[in-house]
This record gives sequence, C-alpha cells and structure tokens, in this order.
Amino acid sequence: QEQLVESGGRLVQAGGSLRLSCAVSGLTFNAYAIGWFRQAPGKEREQVGCISWTGVRTYYADSVKGRFTISRDNAKNTSSLQMNSLQPEDTAVYYCAAALLDDADTGDWSKRYYGRDYWGKGTLVTVSS
Repeated sequence: QEQLVESGGRLVQAGGSLRLSCAVSGLTFNAYAIGWFRQAPGKEREQVGCISWTGVRTYYADSVKGRFTISRDNAKNTSSLQMNSLQPEDTAVYYCAAALLDDADTGDWSKRYYGRDYWGKGTLVTVSS
C-alpha cells in the first residue's frame, strides 16, 4: 500500500532552519515526482515546490525561492525539504505528495498523470517571532 510519511516538523525561531523528510513506500519511488505543499491556519493549501522524478528539475514557489531546497535520495526512497531563513509566515502543516509527472511539467502539478497523487498526513512547522 502506498504510504508517505513526513517528519521533522517542530517549533523554530524566526531566522532558523529546519529540514523535513518524506519517506515513501509502496510506490516505485524513482518514477514519481515529489511535491511539497503547506497549509497555514485559515488558509488554502499551497504548493511550496516540486522535484522531478529524475531529480534534475525543481520548481519553487516565489514565496520560498532562495530559502527552500528540495532534494531526493532514490536509494532511500526519501525526499527532503531544507528550509532556511524561516519566518512566522512559514508556519503551516507541511505535506509531501507523489505523482507521475513529466520532467518538463515539474512546475505544474495539475499535469500529473490521470490527475492522481498520493499524500502524507503532514508535519507541523511553527516559526516563532
């Protein structure tokens, strides 16, 4: 059964760094793009970024570009989200998701094959001012 499990969320001070991990099982990991999303209290879920199934391409939302970095380790079936220079507005539940997505479409999650994706349950990141 497909399973994605996020970890690493915690309380951190503004200006600090945090690294989230996403462990994937039940999927052919190296065939799937990994997207990272977040949902702040009272707000809609937004995409933070994505890494292609090849690991060659990445996409970042403007709000995190230059501060966040997504990576993947196909040998360990994991993806990581390195977050630097965290600000209170980064406070949210962070989710990872997996989808079949062409490399060229890494920046457009809506183009995932069959409109299908798999999601973790999220990990909470709280940034204090």
